[in-house]
Amino acid sequence: MIEKIQEFSETYKEEVQERYNGQLKSSILIEKEIPNELETLIRDKKIKGSVGQGNHTYYPWIGIFDERVSTGATNGFYIVILFSDNFDYLYLTLNQGSTIQDSAIIESNTTFVYDCIPILKGFKKGKLPKNSLVRERPYQSNNKGKKYEETNMFYKEYKISEMDEQTFIADLKTLLRAYDKCCKEYVEKSNQNQPPEISPQDISINTFISDLQQANLSFPKDTVSRFTVSLITKPFLILTGLSGSGKTKLAQAFVKWICEDRTQYCLVPVGADWTNREPLLGYPNALEPGKYCKPDNRILDILLEARKEGNEDKPFFIILDEMNLSHVERYFADFLSAMESGEAIPLHNDDVDDVPQTIKVSDNVYVIGTVNVDETTYMFSPKVLDRANVIEFRVNESDITQFINNPLKPELSLLEGEGSSMAADYVSLSTTQIVNDSDKTFLNKLVLAFFRVLRKEGGEFGYRTLFEIYRFFSVWKAILEDESDEMIVDFAVLQKLLPKLHGSRKKLFPILDALGMVCLTNGNGKDELLALEETPERIFDSNKVLLKHSLEKILRMKKRVKQEGFTSFTEA
Repeated sequence: MIEKIQEFSETYKEEVQERYNGQLKSSILIEKEIPNELETLIRDKKIKGSVGQGNHTYYPWIGIFDERVSTGATNGFYIVILFSDNFDYLYLTLNQGSTIQDSAIIESNTTFVYDCIPILKGFKKGKLPKNSLVRERPYQSNNKGKKYEETNMFYKEYKISEMDEQTFIADLKTLLRAYDKCCKEYVEKSNQNQPPEISPQDISINTFISDLQQANLSFPKDTVSRFTVSLITKPFLILTGLSGSGKTKLAQAFVKWICEDRTQYCLVPVGADWTNREPLLGYPNALEPGKYCKPDNRILDILLEARKEGNEDKPFFIILDEMNLSHVERYFADFLSAMESGEAIPLHNDDVDDVPQTIKVSDNVYVIGTVNVDETTYMFSPKVLDRANVIEFRVNESDITQFINNPLKPELSLLEGEGSSMAADYVSLSTTQIVNDSDKTFLNKLVLAFFRVLRKEGGEFGYRTLFEIYRFFSVWKAILEDESDEMIVDFAVLQKLLPKLHGSRKKLFPILDALGMVCLTNGNGKDELLALEETPERIFDSNKVLLKHSLEKILRMKKRVKQEGFTSFTEA
């Protein structure tokens, strides 16, 4: 990218001086010359580049526009990459030439952008240096002409001959995050009397997947989608499956990506000696009244930080690694109750300065637990599983082949803050009721079918499970557009209904057969079910299967209960 910028500089430096008064009369678009790397970074925004297009533009420029706040270089606010008068310097700017003059939003003569982002690290705030862009641009706003250098803006100056590509790209990413924040706030303030619309761009799972790949991490899209939608649906998520399959890495990657800094998350390895809540919440010091012993793992600090004024729109995460190394019910009971009831957890009865007597688990706190199953771990009780979504991680041959072809160490540092511009939307979506008008006929039919089967064996589900299935369906529809109803219901069944199945061959065999037939197209195909049991690799190619992932799991559980006489959802 830097080579292309330096090429621009040399190409147009002499040409500008030769034109009348330095003004380029031609309208030579340079969009075709925009570096591919820049288009990759911008993604969902518009890019325009020009020499001589617009109101007396003297210099080549590249503009980056969010169509919610700008339709081009003469309307709204935007990011501009612009050359200096002598073509020796390049400026990366936000709010240059802004035409936002809405008095309902802006106080005094300060532009909205200038007021919206008080601090943009590494960028100067004010006007461009004198003699950098000396010619007037007769652009009209409130019948007053302006100069580029007279606009309040954020900017950074680079000497073109000494530019470093890595630094420039990092600065551009920083500016893009600030621009996203600014656009969001402008839209919210100018439409404060209208209900917010949720679109697939608000929580961009494709962006997260792309950033994961840049950090040498590769997960199936449906796994990433289920992870994201599940946390929005319910702030308690359990990741289980094969040891070393990426459960903890995905959790770490997501929280680094969506959080601004480390104060918003903590990774806590659960100990086998966790027999009460003290490792999570600490305890009052019995030897020193008025003192409270906080846990070193920062869990209590996260809960306190999440409740501070100004942090309501920020997500805070607690990752409990190897969550079942101890009995979850023993150390996590207060958390489970508080997350469901909204009631406060009592901490102490003393007068302690930095720790309140009670604390609530606020709506912007999310708990992710990772689980492995072996002789050192404990099973989850139904009451724990009923309060979470459970995602199982598996690795197939194509995953192994892909890794063999590119065995690189993950670089999680590359993800830090990359998705933080979406954090407020993420919290908003996870804390509000989602009203979805899509047809739920298929969902209603399948839910009732599963309820009838499970009720016969005393394993029916209640209102909480039902509500969370419908919420999962609505959230998925709100932020993703590329999956069928069958696929969404398939994942909902896999995550909310099947995890509670466990028991002996005598108990489970009839249930698994009946549930397997519900997953088929006709809902009653015993012969087809037996055929798929013999050749399970056909499941994902068969047009006779509605819920492919659920059926594949049911048949694996059936095979295991045959061999061992007992099975559960979680596997070693």
